[in-house]
Amino acid sequence: MITQDIVRKLWDEAGYGNLAVWDNDTITVVPPDYCGETAGKKPLVILKPIRLVNCFELLDFALNDEELLTTIEEAIRAAGGNVTRGPRS
Repeated sequence: MITQDIVRKLWDEAGYGNLAVWDNDTITVVPPDYCGETAGKKPLVILKPIRLVNCFELLDFALNDEELLTTIEEAIRAAGGNVTRGPRS
């Protein structure tokens, strides 16, 4: 999983729900009131787009924000997932 891809998805889905990051490297949109489990499986983390990316005026700012990228990476790694930061543009 690439951190900047997660940021893009957060940006695109802001206002539509939260993002569940799964151990098979998939990301799905879940409703804000998601109970945290689907078919007996729990996601690694649930990321809230509005809280994470709403403060950025442009996607490019979010994609290059060290604090945002680190926050996402630490949350996923703490849950046992793998995430890699892509090259910056």
